Amino acid sequence: MSVGREVAGEEISPPSGRPRHGKADWLTGARITAVHGLFYRPEGRAGEPEAVEFVLEDGQSVLLTCASDHTLSITSGAWPGLPDWCVPAGQWQFEQLDRLPPPPYGGAWTVTGTQERRDEHGEVREAVIRCENGDFVVIGGDTVTIRFTPC
Repeated sequence: MSVGREVAGEEISPPSGRPRHGKADWLTGARITAVHGLFYRPEGRAGEPEAVEFVLEDGQSVLLTCASDHTLSITSGAWPGLPDWCVPAGQWQFEQLDRLPPPPYGGAWTVTGTQERRDEHGEVREAVIRCENGDFVVIGGDTVTIRFTPC
C-alpha cells in the first residue's frame, strides 16, 4: 500500500496502491509496527518532530509532515531512509516517541480506519489513524503533534 510520493520540483506522484482520496479507508487493514518522529537536531534534542513516520508490517511507510501553512502533507515514506528534503542529512534523525505506547501484543497496531480533518481550503490539518487498541491523532502546526488515545 502506498499513498504517493513527492518528487523534487514535481507534483506528488499518484499512489501505487489504493488511491488516497480523503476517504476513511486509505490505510484500513494495514499493520503499524513502529511510529518514529523525525527531528531537526542542529543543537541537540529539543521540541516536537517535523514529521512522523508510520512503519508498516509489509516494509512500507507513511510520512506525515508539517507544512509552512500548518497543514499536513501525507506521502509514502522511505523508512529507514530520510526524506530528500532533510538537508543537511547529518542534522536530522528519527527517534522513538516516548509518549506513545509500544505496539500491542502481536507486535503491531491494526488500522481500522482513518479520518482527515480539513480546513476551509480543503487542506488536511489533522489526521486520525484509528486502530483496534486506540487512535493516533496527528496535528499539523509549526511542528507535528502526535498523541495516542487508548480505546
